[in-house]
Amino acid sequence: MGKNKKKKTHIPLRINLLFFAVFILFAALIFRLGYVQIVHGEDAKRELDRTEDVTVSTSVPRGLIYDRDHQPVVGNQAERAITYTAPKKFDQEKTLETAKKLATLIEQKTDKITERDQIDFWILLHPDEAKAKLTKEEWDEYKDEKAAELQRERVTDEDLAMLSDDDLEVLAIYREFTKGYALDPQIVKNKDVSLEEFARVSENLHDLPGVDTTMDWQRTYPFKDTLRTILGNVNSGLPAEKLAYYEAHGYSRSDRVGKSYLELQYEDVLQGQKEKVKNVTKSGQILETDIVSEGARGKDLVLTTDMELQQKVDEIIEDELRKTKANYGGTQLLDRAFVTLMNPFTGEILALSGKQYTYDEDEKQYVFRDFASGNFTTAYAPGSAVKGATVLTGFMTGVNKPGDTILDEPLYFHGATKSKSSWFNRGGSNQWMNEKDALRRSSNVYMFKTAMRIGGVYNYSRGDYLSIDKVKTVEKMRYYFNQFGLGAMTGIDLPGEMPGYKGDIANANAGNALDFAIGQYDTFTNLQLAQYVSTIANGGYRMQPHIVKEIREPGEGEEKLGAIAQEIKPKALNRIDATKGEIESVQDGFWRVVHSSGGTGTALGENEYKKLRIAAKTGTAETYDQGQSVWNLSLVAYAPYENPEIAMSIIVPSAYLDGATENKINSDIGKRVMKAYFDLMKERED
Repeated sequence: MGKNKKKKTHIPLRINLLFFAVFILFAALIFRLGYVQIVHGEDAKRELDRTEDVTVSTSVPRGLIYDRDHQPVVGNQAERAITYTAPKKFDQEKTLETAKKLATLIEQKTDKITERDQIDFWILLHPDEAKAKLTKEEWDEYKDEKAAELQRERVTDEDLAMLSDDDLEVLAIYREFTKGYALDPQIVKNKDVSLEEFARVSENLHDLPGVDTTMDWQRTYPFKDTLRTILGNVNSGLPAEKLAYYEAHGYSRSDRVGKSYLELQYEDVLQGQKEKVKNVTKSGQILETDIVSEGARGKDLVLTTDMELQQKVDEIIEDELRKTKANYGGTQLLDRAFVTLMNPFTGEILALSGKQYTYDEDEKQYVFRDFASGNFTTAYAPGSAVKGATVLTGFMTGVNKPGDTILDEPLYFHGATKSKSSWFNRGGSNQWMNEKDALRRSSNVYMFKTAMRIGGVYNYSRGDYLSIDKVKTVEKMRYYFNQFGLGAMTGIDLPGEMPGYKGDIANANAGNALDFAIGQYDTFTNLQLAQYVSTIANGGYRMQPHIVKEIREPGEGEEKLGAIAQEIKPKALNRIDATKGEIESVQDGFWRVVHSSGGTGTALGENEYKKLRIAAKTGTAETYDQGQSVWNLSLVAYAPYENPEIAMSIIVPSAYLDGATENKINSDIGKRVMKAYFDLMKERED
């Protein structure tokens, strides 16, 4: 009994200690609250009432693009737009509510919505059903991201079918709302915003936090499809693969940015100076927006290209492709042609034309599409057009000199199944010829023996082994070909240029080293051919081709250009190692191709074309396309011969199948293009 009473006396004491501890904690809490309210109350109130000034940049219209005669080629067209600027503190519920309200005022396309977008939106609209997709044990077991991914996987097609058309429209708007950063204006809609939509949204801005109405700009193309692949495209929003780069340079995620070719190459020029806007915020919400500094649209580009000439060249290519396919058999794989026109002394690209004949699934018919970019993004074996470079390589390596004669005869090598010969001498009527005759008649054997000499073999007897170091021979020829731009980057001021394809000579037979000398081993771009023939035309200087002539300050509208900010000067990349006399010898050979009996390009000097005084070299190359043996046709030329104004290169891949009737589409295009150029120049003089 005594022991029990002693234990009971300890219980009230412990309870009293517990109550005392709780009393102390509450007293401390009350004291802290009183301290905050009395001592820091005003500071807390000021913090709630505090506003912030946040400056952001907004886009301005891009610079314009003109041709060499100052005709607008790419312009800007103003259009109505609806934007959304997210607050500093994201509130999902308020953002969704704003999207729902805006959806009642505008029509929003839903074609960009992905399945993932729909799944996330269904989860947002149906939180209870979405939570039930996982068991309590699964929610406890998995981390948040893993659980969320598992939840998405369990959303069914039946669940998504619950989303109505109205829901999808809200989702399309909500999707645009959440694409960018806080205080970074995002385009919600800028295509086909009707006047009624623009007015309705403008009238309800007070009930649409973050939404605004403004003017946006879209690119216009007065010449439609002409040169379209070269002008390039613009992204609406920064590309994901370059997001970090552009953001580091002050771009916003919704900014337009050059996506390809001219728009991409000259992005820093065309982009312009952004307008600075100050957003006044309170508690993360935007109260008002003030302009800090006016922006200025981008600088303008003046091209070297003559758009009237460009259109004429495009028309000639289309016409000759149609006629050739209609009048010649064996042209099943003929579907494209390329023409480059270049000033041989300045490198200015006067026309860069490419057309591809392709089937349009929507129109259910064959149509021509612009493929001007193919002049420097695709490469082909050109054939004999490069023989001028081979002749000069023979001179520059010292194995030949002007006036030397070489016997044109069929070459029979040990182990070879057939001879290597010139097309005009397959019967074996041997002929001695110098470099001018070799160019005029397009002697393969002169070029073969030049390559053999470069490889150390000067004497030939029927049945000999072809005992040359094939790798060293081709590498030496490539070195000299590069001096003309063949097989090398031309340096054009456009992205995407390819250098061409180098054959694997180490694993090829020695005969391929000889094929290189006649343009039937490595592949070259049509722009490289233009640079090469320009080098011969101007006396040995490899000029860097360029398509932009000037950069101008923004003018007043499209009619008045601003002052010149930068002029692109002609740039010689190198001079070939040949002497003046050696180059003149090849120039004479090119003249004879057109104007002497037996020349392979006499069609360029007949009738009304004779007065143009064209010098040229034709080319034919046997190759393969889609598993079939075909012939590429090419042509390089310049005119007038005595004082060249223009250099031209043409490639027509797969012009006809092997065994089919040979056509002359390269010469047919070439003579018409040359005449179109000089007719246009004369018309402008008059």
